[in-house]
Amino acid sequence: MRELISLQRYATFVIVALLAVVCFIAGFWASWVFLPFAMFAALTALGVHDMRQSRHAVLRNYPILGHIRFLFEKIRPEIRQYLIESDQEEQPFSREQRSLVYQRSKGAEDKRPFGSHELVYEAGYSWLTHSVQPTHFDNTDFRVPIGGSRCKKPYMASLYNISAMSFGSLSANAILALNKGAKLAGFAQDTGEGGISRYHREGGGDLIYEVGSGYFGCRNDDGTFNPEKFAKQAGNDQVKMIEVKLSQGAKPGHGGMLPAAKITPEIAEARDIPMGVDCVSPAAHSAFSNPMELMQFLGQLRDLSGGKPVGFKLCIGHRREFMCMVKAMLETGIIPDFIVIDGSEGGTGAAPLEFANHVGMPMVEGLTFVHNTLRGAGIRNEIKIGAAGKIVSAFDIAKALSLGADWCNSARGYMFAIGCIQAQACHTNHCPVGVTTQDPLRQKALNVNDKYKRVARFHDNTLKALGEMAGAAGLDNPCGFLPYHFMTRRGDGQMTEAADVYSYLREGFLLDKGDDNPIYRERWARANPHSFAPPEAQQQMAAQ
Repeated sequence: MRELISLQRYATFVIVALLAVVCFIAGFWASWVFLPFAMFAALTALGVHDMRQSRHAVLRNYPILGHIRFLFEKIRPEIRQYLIESDQEEQPFSREQRSLVYQRSKGAEDKRPFGSHELVYEAGYSWLTHSVQPTHFDNTDFRVPIGGSRCKKPYMASLYNISAMSFGSLSANAILALNKGAKLAGFAQDTGEGGISRYHREGGGDLIYEVGSGYFGCRNDDGTFNPEKFAKQAGNDQVKMIEVKLSQGAKPGHGGMLPAAKITPEIAEARDIPMGVDCVSPAAHSAFSNPMELMQFLGQLRDLSGGKPVGFKLCIGHRREFMCMVKAMLETGIIPDFIVIDGSEGGTGAAPLEFANHVGMPMVEGLTFVHNTLRGAGIRNEIKIGAAGKIVSAFDIAKALSLGADWCNSARGYMFAIGCIQAQACHTNHCPVGVTTQDPLRQKALNVNDKYKRVARFHDNTLKALGEMAGAAGLDNPCGFLPYHFMTRRGDGQMTEAADVYSYLREGFLLDKGDDNPIYRERWARANPHSFAPPEAQQQMAAQ
Protein backbone atom coordinates (compact mmCIF):
# COMPACT_ATOMS: atom_id res chain seq x y z
CA MET A 1 0.00 0.00 0.00
CA ARG A 2 2.81 2.43 0.90
CA GLU A 3 4.52 1.74 -2.45
CA LEU A 4 1.23 2.40 -4.26
CA ILE A 5 0.77 5.74 -2.47
CA SER A 6 4.35 6.66 -3.37
CA LEU A 7 3.69 5.92 -7.06
CA GLN A 8 0.57 8.08 -6.96
CA ARG A 9 2.62 11.00 -5.63
CA TYR A 10 5.20 10.59 -8.40
CA ALA A 11 2.66 9.78 -11.14
CA THR A 12 3.12 13.07 -12.98
CA PHE A 13 6.90 12.72 -12.97
CA VAL A 14 6.74 9.09 -14.16
CA ILE A 15 4.34 9.96 -17.00
CA VAL A 16 6.49 12.88 -18.13
CA ALA A 17 9.64 10.75 -18.05
CA LEU A 18 7.95 7.99 -20.07
CA LEU A 19 6.73 10.53 -22.63
CA ALA A 20 10.29 11.85 -22.94
CA VAL A 21 11.53 8.33 -23.66
CA VAL A 22 8.74 7.69 -26.19
CA CYS A 23 9.44 10.98 -27.99
CA PHE A 24 13.16 10.24 -28.05
CA ILE A 25 12.56 6.87 -29.73
CA ALA A 26 9.96 8.33 -32.11
CA GLY A 27 12.44 11.00 -33.13
CA PHE A 28 14.36 8.42 -35.20
CA TRP A 29 11.36 8.26 -37.56
CA ALA A 30 9.84 11.75 -37.30
CA SER A 31 12.04 14.81 -36.78
CA TRP A 32 9.09 16.97 -35.70
CA VAL A 33 8.98 15.00 -32.42
CA PHE A 34 12.13 16.83 -31.35
CA LEU A 35 10.19 19.73 -29.79
CA PRO A 36 7.93 17.53 -27.61
CA PHE A 37 11.00 15.52 -26.61
CA ALA A 38 12.85 18.68 -25.56
CA MET A 39 9.86 19.81 -23.49
CA PHE A 40 9.35 16.46 -21.75
CA ALA A 41 13.09 16.03 -21.19
CA ALA A 42 13.28 19.47 -19.55
CA LEU A 43 10.32 18.60 -17.30
CA THR A 44 11.96 15.28 -16.42
CA ALA A 45 15.17 17.10 -15.43
CA LEU A 46 13.07 19.49 -13.35
CA GLY A 47 11.42 16.52 -11.61
CA VAL A 48 14.79 14.97 -10.79
CA HIS A 49 15.92 18.29 -9.34
CA ASP A 50 12.71 18.57 -7.30
CA MET A 51 13.25 15.15 -5.71
CA ARG A 52 16.88 15.91 -4.87
CA GLN A 53 16.38 19.39 -3.36
CA SER A 54 15.55 19.79 0.34
CA ARG A 55 14.15 23.31 0.61
CA HIS A 56 10.53 22.74 -0.49
CA ALA A 57 8.69 19.72 0.91
CA VAL A 58 5.82 20.08 -1.58
CA LEU A 59 8.17 19.79 -4.56
CA ARG A 60 10.01 16.88 -3.01
CA ASN A 61 6.79 14.93 -2.46
CA TYR A 62 5.13 16.12 -5.68
CA PRO A 63 7.85 16.71 -8.32
CA ILE A 64 6.74 18.83 -11.28
CA LEU A 65 3.13 18.88 -10.10
CA GLY A 66 4.08 20.94 -7.02
CA HIS A 67 5.13 23.85 -9.25
CA ILE A 68 1.48 24.40 -10.10
CA ARG A 69 0.85 25.38 -6.48
CA PHE A 70 3.70 27.89 -6.50
CA LEU A 71 2.47 29.25 -9.84
CA PHE A 72 -0.98 29.85 -8.38
CA GLU A 73 0.60 31.48 -5.31
CA LYS A 74 2.25 33.97 -7.68
CA ILE A 75 -0.83 34.77 -9.76
CA ARG A 76 -3.36 34.26 -6.98
CA PRO A 77 -3.50 37.93 -5.85
CA GLU A 78 -4.77 38.94 -9.30
CA ILE A 79 -7.21 36.02 -9.54
CA ARG A 80 -8.42 36.64 -5.99
CA GLN A 81 -8.76 40.38 -6.46
CA TYR A 82 -11.08 40.04 -9.45
CA LEU A 83 -12.75 36.64 -9.09
CA ILE A 84 -12.55 34.86 -5.75
CA GLU A 85 -11.72 36.12 -2.27
CA SER A 86 -9.84 38.52 -0.03
CA ASP A 87 -6.80 37.88 2.14
CA GLN A 88 -9.05 37.62 5.21
CA GLU A 89 -11.57 35.06 3.92
CA GLU A 90 -9.71 31.75 4.22
CA GLN A 91 -10.27 29.69 7.34
CA PRO A 92 -9.13 28.84 9.89
CA PHE A 93 -6.10 31.00 9.04
CA SER A 94 -6.15 33.61 6.29
CA ARG A 95 -3.52 33.79 3.60
CA GLU A 96 -2.37 37.04 5.18
CA GLN A 97 -1.75 35.30 8.52
CA ARG A 98 0.06 32.36 6.94
CA SER A 99 2.16 34.61 4.72
CA LEU A 100 3.28 36.57 7.78
CA VAL A 101 4.54 33.36 9.42
CA TYR A 102 6.24 32.17 6.23
CA GLN A 103 8.01 35.51 5.78
CA ARG A 104 9.19 35.77 9.37
CA SER A 105 10.35 32.16 9.46
CA LYS A 106 12.38 32.66 6.28
CA GLY A 107 13.74 36.02 7.40
CA ALA A 108 12.08 37.59 4.34
CA GLU A 109 10.52 41.03 4.05
CA ASP A 110 7.31 41.12 6.12
CA LYS A 111 6.26 44.69 5.44
CA ARG A 112 3.12 45.64 3.49
CA PRO A 113 2.68 48.39 0.86
CA PHE A 114 -0.37 50.47 0.01
CA GLY A 115 -2.10 50.44 3.39
CA SER A 116 -4.20 48.09 5.47
CA HIS A 117 -6.64 45.60 3.97
CA GLU A 118 -8.69 45.67 7.17
CA LEU A 119 -12.16 47.24 7.07
CA VAL A 120 -11.42 49.72 9.83
CA TYR A 121 -14.98 51.03 10.13
CA GLU A 122 -16.61 47.59 10.31
CA ALA A 123 -17.79 46.04 13.59
CA GLY A 124 -15.15 43.97 15.32
CA TYR A 125 -12.12 45.87 14.00
CA SER A 126 -9.55 46.17 16.81
CA TRP A 127 -6.51 48.39 17.18
CA LEU A 128 -3.72 49.30 19.59
CA THR A 129 -3.53 52.79 21.05
CA HIS A 130 -0.01 54.20 20.73
CA SER A 131 1.99 56.82 22.60
CA VAL A 132 3.56 60.07 21.45
CA GLN A 133 6.59 59.01 23.52
CA PRO A 134 7.50 55.58 22.12
CA THR A 135 10.24 53.48 23.68
CA HIS A 136 12.86 51.21 22.12
CA PHE A 137 14.08 47.71 22.98
CA ASP A 138 17.61 46.59 22.17
CA ASN A 139 16.86 43.13 23.59
CA THR A 140 13.58 41.45 22.61
CA ASP A 141 14.26 38.10 24.27
CA PHE A 142 11.31 38.65 26.61
CA ARG A 143 10.99 36.19 29.52
CA VAL A 144 8.68 35.47 32.44
CA PRO A 145 9.61 33.54 35.62
CA ILE A 146 7.31 30.57 36.29
CA GLY A 147 7.33 28.99 39.74
CA GLY A 148 5.60 29.84 43.00
CA SER A 149 6.81 29.73 46.58
CA ARG A 150 6.87 25.91 46.70
CA CYS A 151 8.70 25.55 43.40
CA LYS A 152 12.36 24.66 43.84
CA LYS A 153 13.32 24.92 40.17
CA PRO A 154 11.56 27.93 38.60
CA TYR A 155 11.78 28.34 34.84
CA MET A 156 12.43 31.52 32.87
CA ALA A 157 10.07 30.98 29.97
CA SER A 158 9.92 32.86 26.70
CA LEU A 159 6.75 34.85 26.05
CA TYR A 160 6.10 32.70 22.95
CA ASN A 161 6.44 28.91 23.06
CA ILE A 162 5.32 25.85 21.09
CA SER A 163 1.93 24.57 22.18
CA ALA A 164 1.09 20.91 22.81
CA MET A 165 1.48 18.64 19.75
CA SER A 166 2.25 14.96 20.24
CA PHE A 167 4.64 12.70 18.42
CA GLY A 168 2.23 10.55 16.46
CA SER A 169 0.06 13.46 15.46
CA LEU A 170 3.21 15.13 14.14
CA SER A 171 5.92 13.31 12.24
CA ALA A 172 9.35 12.53 13.64
CA ASN A 173 10.96 15.16 11.42
CA ALA A 174 8.41 17.77 12.49
CA ILE A 175 9.03 17.10 16.20
CA LEU A 176 12.79 17.20 15.70
CA ALA A 177 12.68 20.43 13.67
CA LEU A 178 10.48 22.13 16.26
CA ASN A 179 12.66 21.04 19.16
CA LYS A 180 15.93 21.98 17.49
CA GLY A 181 14.41 25.37 16.68
CA ALA A 182 13.36 25.79 20.32
CA LYS A 183 16.90 24.90 21.38
CA LEU A 184 18.45 27.40 18.97
CA ALA A 185 16.21 30.31 20.02
CA GLY A 186 15.93 29.36 23.70
CA PHE A 187 12.25 28.68 24.21
CA ALA A 188 10.11 25.67 25.14
CA GLN A 189 8.17 22.96 23.33
CA ASP A 190 5.12 21.32 24.91
CA THR A 191 5.31 17.57 24.27
CA GLY A 192 1.58 17.07 23.94
CA GLU A 193 -0.01 14.14 25.74
CA GLY A 194 1.80 11.55 23.57
CA GLY A 195 4.86 11.38 25.82
CA ILE A 196 8.51 12.30 25.35
CA SER A 197 9.83 10.70 22.17
CA ARG A 198 13.41 10.08 21.09
CA TYR A 199 13.02 13.04 18.72
CA HIS A 200 12.20 15.40 21.58
CA ARG A 201 15.35 14.22 23.34
CA GLU A 202 17.53 14.35 20.24
CA GLY A 203 16.72 18.02 19.65
CA GLY A 204 17.88 19.01 23.13
CA GLY A 205 15.38 21.88 23.50
CA ASP A 206 13.46 22.74 26.66
CA LEU A 207 10.35 20.62 27.19
CA ILE A 208 7.03 21.07 28.94
CA TYR A 209 5.99 17.50 29.76
CA GLU A 210 2.23 17.22 29.28
CA VAL A 211 0.48 14.52 31.32
CA GLY A 212 -2.88 13.62 29.81
CA SER A 213 -5.58 11.19 30.84
CA GLY A 214 -3.71 8.31 29.18
CA TYR A 215 -0.59 9.01 31.30
CA PHE A 216 1.64 8.18 28.35
CA GLY A 217 5.21 7.61 29.41
CA CYS A 218 4.17 7.29 33.06
CA ARG A 219 1.46 4.63 33.06
CA ASN A 220 0.78 1.16 34.37
CA ASP A 221 -0.35 -1.61 32.05
CA ASP A 222 -3.99 -0.85 32.89
CA GLY A 223 -3.58 2.83 31.92
CA THR A 224 -3.42 4.24 35.45
CA PHE A 225 -0.76 6.66 36.69
CA ASN A 226 2.66 5.25 37.66
CA PRO A 227 4.59 7.57 40.05
CA GLU A 228 7.98 5.85 39.52
CA LYS A 229 7.83 6.16 35.74
CA PHE A 230 6.72 9.77 36.03
CA ALA A 231 9.63 10.63 38.33
CA LYS A 232 12.06 9.18 35.80
CA GLN A 233 10.54 11.18 32.94
CA ALA A 234 10.20 14.44 34.88
CA GLY A 235 13.67 14.17 36.39
CA ASN A 236 15.31 14.67 33.00
CA ASP A 237 17.09 18.03 32.86
CA GLN A 238 15.47 18.75 29.50
CA VAL A 239 12.03 18.81 31.15
CA LYS A 240 11.45 22.27 32.61
CA MET A 241 7.74 22.20 33.54
CA ILE A 242 4.93 19.68 34.09
CA GLU A 243 1.47 20.33 32.61
CA VAL A 244 -1.60 18.23 33.44
CA LYS A 245 -4.03 18.33 30.53
CA LEU A 246 -7.63 18.54 31.73
CA SER A 247 -9.02 19.46 28.32
CA GLN A 248 -7.97 20.99 25.01
CA GLY A 249 -9.72 23.74 23.14
CA ALA A 250 -10.30 21.85 19.90
CA LYS A 251 -12.33 19.07 21.53
CA PRO A 252 -12.85 19.73 25.25
CA GLY A 253 -14.48 16.92 27.19
CA HIS A 254 -13.68 14.42 24.43
CA GLY A 255 -11.21 11.56 24.61
CA GLY A 256 -9.38 10.01 21.71
CA MET A 257 -8.11 6.78 20.23
CA LEU A 258 -5.11 5.94 18.08
CA PRO A 259 -5.97 2.73 16.18
CA ALA A 260 -3.53 -0.15 16.52
CA ALA A 261 -2.83 -0.03 12.77
CA LYS A 262 -1.34 3.46 13.11
CA ILE A 263 0.92 2.68 16.07
CA THR A 264 4.57 2.36 15.09
CA PRO A 265 7.32 0.97 17.34
CA GLU A 266 8.56 4.53 17.95
CA ILE A 267 5.10 5.75 19.00
CA ALA A 268 4.72 2.72 21.28
CA GLU A 269 8.11 3.51 22.82
CA ALA A 270 7.21 7.15 23.51
CA ARG A 271 3.78 6.35 24.94
CA ASP A 272 4.86 3.20 26.80
CA ILE A 273 2.08 1.18 25.20
CA PRO A 274 1.99 -2.28 23.57
CA MET A 275 1.95 -2.84 19.82
CA GLY A 276 -1.16 -4.28 18.23
CA VAL A 277 -3.62 -2.69 20.66
CA ASP A 278 -5.72 0.47 20.21
CA CYS A 279 -4.30 3.37 22.24
CA VAL A 280 -7.08 5.07 24.20
CA SER A 281 -7.02 8.53 25.79
CA PRO A 282 -10.02 8.63 28.16
CA ALA A 283 -12.13 11.77 28.39
CA ALA A 284 -11.46 11.99 32.17
CA HIS A 285 -8.49 11.33 34.44
CA SER A 286 -8.39 8.29 36.72
CA ALA A 287 -5.84 9.79 39.16
CA PHE A 288 -8.40 12.21 40.64
CA SER A 289 -12.17 12.71 40.66
CA ASN A 290 -12.75 15.96 42.56
CA PRO A 291 -11.05 19.35 43.01
CA MET A 292 -9.25 18.40 46.23
CA GLU A 293 -7.78 15.27 44.66
CA LEU A 294 -6.67 17.31 41.64
CA MET A 295 -4.70 19.68 43.88
CA GLN A 296 -3.17 16.75 45.76
CA PHE A 297 -2.19 15.19 42.43
CA LEU A 298 -0.49 18.42 41.36
CA GLY A 299 1.37 18.51 44.67
CA GLN A 300 2.46 14.90 44.15
CA LEU A 301 3.78 15.70 40.66
CA ARG A 302 5.71 18.69 42.01
CA ASP A 303 7.39 16.49 44.63
CA LEU A 304 8.12 13.66 42.17
CA SER A 305 9.67 16.09 39.68
CA GLY A 306 12.06 17.50 42.26
CA GLY A 307 10.23 20.79 42.63
CA LYS A 308 9.75 21.83 38.99
CA PRO A 309 6.86 24.14 38.04
CA VAL A 310 3.59 22.20 37.86
CA GLY A 311 0.28 23.38 36.45
CA PHE A 312 -2.66 22.38 34.32
CA LYS A 313 -4.24 23.20 30.98
CA LEU A 314 -7.94 23.47 30.23
CA CYS A 315 -10.55 25.03 28.02
CA ILE A 316 -13.13 26.70 30.24
CA GLY A 317 -16.54 25.01 30.24
CA HIS A 318 -18.68 25.21 33.40
CA ARG A 319 -17.25 28.30 35.09
CA ARG A 320 -18.36 27.04 38.50
CA GLU A 321 -16.07 23.99 38.08
CA PHE A 322 -13.02 26.21 37.72
CA MET A 323 -14.09 28.05 40.86
CA CYS A 324 -14.28 24.65 42.58
CA MET A 325 -10.61 24.20 41.73
CA VAL A 326 -9.72 27.66 43.07
CA LYS A 327 -11.53 26.95 46.33
CA ALA A 328 -9.59 23.67 46.56
CA MET A 329 -6.35 25.62 46.11
CA LEU A 330 -7.28 27.82 49.05
CA GLU A 331 -8.34 24.90 51.24
CA THR A 332 -5.35 22.63 50.53
CA GLY A 333 -2.75 25.37 50.27
CA ILE A 334 -1.49 23.66 47.10
CA ILE A 335 -1.23 26.43 44.52
CA PRO A 336 -0.27 25.44 40.96
CA ASP A 337 2.61 27.35 39.47
CA PHE A 338 0.75 28.01 36.23
CA ILE A 339 -2.52 27.52 34.35
CA VAL A 340 -2.76 27.39 30.54
CA ILE A 341 -6.05 28.56 29.02
CA ASP A 342 -6.78 26.91 25.69
CA GLY A 343 -9.50 28.57 23.62
CA SER A 344 -12.15 26.71 21.66
CA GLU A 345 -10.56 28.15 18.51
CA GLY A 346 -7.61 25.82 19.10
CA GLY A 347 -6.74 23.19 16.52
CA THR A 348 -6.16 19.45 16.47
CA GLY A 349 -5.45 16.70 13.98
CA ALA A 350 -9.00 15.39 14.21
CA ALA A 351 -12.11 16.46 16.13
CA PRO A 352 -15.85 15.91 15.71
CA LEU A 353 -17.33 18.89 13.89
CA GLU A 354 -19.74 19.71 16.71
CA PHE A 355 -16.89 19.83 19.23
CA ALA A 356 -14.61 21.90 17.01
CA ASN A 357 -17.35 24.43 16.27
CA HIS A 358 -19.55 24.58 19.35
CA VAL A 359 -17.99 23.16 22.54
CA GLY A 360 -15.82 25.17 24.91
CA MET A 361 -15.22 28.84 25.66
CA PRO A 362 -13.14 30.99 23.27
CA MET A 363 -9.76 32.08 24.60
CA VAL A 364 -10.58 35.76 25.19
CA GLU A 365 -13.55 35.02 27.47
CA GLY A 366 -11.83 32.05 29.13
CA LEU A 367 -8.64 33.99 29.83
CA THR A 368 -10.55 36.96 31.23
CA PHE A 369 -12.65 34.75 33.50
CA VAL A 370 -9.66 32.83 34.90
CA HIS A 371 -7.61 35.98 35.42
CA ASN A 372 -10.42 37.72 37.31
CA THR A 373 -11.37 34.66 39.36
CA LEU A 374 -7.79 34.30 40.58
CA ARG A 375 -7.73 38.03 41.36
CA GLY A 376 -11.01 37.69 43.22
CA ALA A 377 -9.57 34.81 45.27
CA GLY A 378 -6.42 36.80 46.08
CA ILE A 379 -3.96 34.35 44.50
CA ARG A 380 -3.37 35.81 41.02
CA ASN A 381 0.16 36.91 41.90
CA GLU A 382 1.11 33.33 42.81
CA ILE A 383 0.01 31.76 39.51
CA LYS A 384 1.24 32.49 36.00
CA ILE A 385 -1.24 32.17 33.12
CA GLY A 386 -0.45 30.94 29.62
CA ALA A 387 -2.81 31.49 26.69
CA ALA A 388 -3.30 29.49 23.50
CA GLY A 389 -5.71 29.80 20.58
CA LYS A 390 -4.79 31.08 17.08
CA ILE A 391 -1.91 33.24 18.32
CA VAL A 392 0.41 33.78 15.35
CA SER A 393 1.29 37.49 15.36
CA ALA A 394 2.73 40.06 17.74
CA PHE A 395 -0.70 41.75 17.88
CA ASP A 396 -2.26 38.44 19.01
CA ILE A 397 0.34 38.10 21.77
CA ALA A 398 -0.05 41.73 22.88
CA LYS A 399 -3.82 41.42 23.15
CA ALA A 400 -3.58 38.17 25.15
CA LEU A 401 -1.07 39.80 27.52
CA SER A 402 -3.43 42.74 28.01
CA LEU A 403 -6.23 40.38 29.07
CA GLY A 404 -4.17 38.76 31.79
CA ALA A 405 -1.84 36.23 30.13
CA ASP A 406 1.79 36.06 31.24
CA TRP A 407 2.92 34.20 28.14
CA CYS A 408 1.48 32.64 24.97
CA ASN A 409 1.70 29.32 23.15
CA SER A 410 1.12 28.52 19.49
CA ALA A 411 0.76 25.20 17.69
CA ARG A 412 -0.36 25.98 14.15
CA GLY A 413 1.87 29.07 13.94
CA TYR A 414 4.95 26.91 14.43
CA MET A 415 3.49 24.29 12.06
CA PHE A 416 3.40 26.99 9.36
CA ALA A 417 7.01 27.80 10.21
CA ILE A 418 8.08 24.24 9.30
CA GLY A 419 6.12 24.24 6.06
CA CYS A 420 2.43 23.49 6.80
CA ILE A 421 0.28 24.79 3.92
CA GLN A 422 -3.10 24.32 5.67
CA ALA A 423 -4.03 21.38 3.44
CA GLN A 424 -6.21 20.17 6.36
CA ALA A 425 -5.28 16.54 5.72
CA CYS A 426 -3.81 16.04 9.20
CA HIS A 427 -6.05 13.06 10.02
CA THR A 428 -5.46 11.21 6.72
CA ASN A 429 -1.73 10.43 7.06
CA HIS A 430 -1.35 12.07 3.63
CA CYS A 431 0.05 15.46 4.71
CA PRO A 432 1.64 16.82 1.51
CA VAL A 433 4.57 18.46 3.31
CA GLY A 434 5.42 15.76 5.87
CA VAL A 435 4.31 17.63 9.01
CA THR A 436 1.40 15.47 10.22
CA THR A 437 2.14 12.03 8.80
CA GLN A 438 3.88 8.84 9.85
CA ASP A 439 4.56 7.86 6.24
CA PRO A 440 8.39 7.75 6.14
CA LEU A 441 8.48 8.81 2.49
CA ARG A 442 6.24 11.82 2.98
CA GLN A 443 7.92 13.05 6.14
CA LYS A 444 11.35 12.69 4.54
CA ALA A 445 10.43 15.75 2.45
CA LEU A 446 10.56 17.87 5.63
CA ASN A 447 14.22 18.81 5.82
CA VAL A 448 15.07 19.24 9.51
CA ASN A 449 18.30 21.18 8.94
CA ASP A 450 16.41 23.85 7.01
CA LYS A 451 13.15 23.95 8.96
CA TYR A 452 14.55 24.21 12.50
CA LYS A 453 16.22 27.48 11.57
CA ARG A 454 12.86 28.76 10.36
CA VAL A 455 11.30 27.87 13.71
CA ALA A 456 13.93 29.92 15.53
CA ARG A 457 13.60 32.86 13.13
CA PHE A 458 9.80 32.88 13.42
CA HIS A 459 10.06 33.01 17.22
CA ASP A 460 12.72 35.71 17.26
CA ASN A 461 11.12 37.90 14.58
CA THR A 462 7.69 37.66 16.24
CA LEU A 463 9.14 38.79 19.58
CA LYS A 464 11.00 41.56 17.77
CA ALA A 465 7.66 42.72 16.35
CA LEU A 466 6.14 42.46 19.84
CA GLY A 467 8.90 44.73 21.13
CA GLU A 468 8.11 47.25 18.41
CA MET A 469 4.42 47.21 19.38
CA ALA A 470 5.23 47.59 23.07
CA GLY A 471 7.57 50.44 22.18
CA ALA A 472 4.86 52.14 20.12
CA ALA A 473 2.59 51.98 23.18
CA GLY A 474 5.31 53.62 25.30
CA LEU A 475 5.85 50.53 27.50
CA ASP A 476 9.09 49.33 29.04
CA ASN A 477 7.96 45.67 28.88
CA PRO A 478 5.31 43.86 26.77
CA CYS A 479 3.87 42.43 29.98
CA GLY A 480 2.69 45.98 30.70
CA PHE A 481 -0.09 45.75 28.12
CA LEU A 482 -3.50 46.37 29.72
CA PRO A 483 -7.06 46.27 28.32
CA TYR A 484 -7.16 50.05 27.88
CA HIS A 485 -4.39 49.81 25.28
CA PHE A 486 -6.87 48.24 22.83
CA MET A 487 -9.95 49.63 21.15
CA THR A 488 -12.70 47.80 19.26
CA ARG A 489 -15.36 48.96 16.81
CA ARG A 490 -18.84 48.08 18.06
CA GLY A 491 -21.78 46.99 15.96
CA ASP A 492 -23.28 50.49 16.11
CA GLY A 493 -20.12 51.94 14.60
CA GLN A 494 -18.90 53.48 17.85
CA MET A 495 -15.56 52.55 19.40
CA THR A 496 -15.06 51.08 22.84
CA GLU A 497 -12.07 50.26 25.01
CA ALA A 498 -11.38 46.59 25.65
CA ALA A 499 -11.30 47.63 29.32
CA ASP A 500 -15.04 48.34 29.13
CA VAL A 501 -15.68 44.67 28.35
CA TYR A 502 -12.65 42.83 29.75
CA SER A 503 -11.66 44.93 32.74
CA TYR A 504 -9.62 43.66 35.69
CA LEU A 505 -11.84 43.03 38.69
CA ARG A 506 -10.98 44.01 42.24
CA GLU A 507 -8.33 41.96 44.06
CA GLY A 508 -9.86 39.69 46.72
CA PHE A 509 -13.50 40.58 45.99
CA LEU A 510 -14.64 36.93 46.18
CA LEU A 511 -13.42 36.66 49.77
CA ASP A 512 -15.49 39.53 51.20
CA LYS A 513 -19.23 40.20 51.49
CA GLY A 514 -19.53 42.97 48.94
CA ASP A 515 -22.24 43.14 46.28
CA ASP A 516 -20.08 43.90 43.23
CA ASN A 517 -19.66 41.46 40.34
CA PRO A 518 -22.78 39.38 41.10
CA ILE A 519 -22.22 36.92 38.24
CA TYR A 520 -18.89 35.87 39.72
CA ARG A 521 -20.23 35.86 43.27
CA GLU A 522 -23.21 33.68 42.39
CA ARG A 523 -21.02 30.97 40.88
CA TRP A 524 -18.48 31.27 43.69
CA ALA A 525 -21.22 30.61 46.23
CA ARG A 526 -22.24 27.45 44.37
CA ALA A 527 -18.66 26.12 43.98
CA ASN A 528 -17.63 23.20 46.20
CA PRO A 529 -13.93 22.35 46.62
CA HIS A 530 -14.86 18.72 47.35
CA SER A 531 -16.95 18.02 44.24
CA PHE A 532 -17.31 19.12 40.63
CA ALA A 533 -21.03 18.28 40.73
CA PRO A 534 -23.48 21.19 40.97
CA PRO A 535 -25.17 21.75 44.36
CA GLU A 536 -28.47 20.37 43.05
CA ALA A 537 -26.85 17.06 42.11
CA GLN A 538 -25.00 16.89 45.44
CA GLN A 539 -28.26 17.39 47.34
CA GLN A 540 -29.96 14.72 45.27
CA MET A 541 -27.17 12.23 45.91
CA ALA A 542 -27.24 13.03 49.63
CA ALA A 543 -31.00 12.41 49.73
CA GLN A 544 -30.53 9.03 48.10
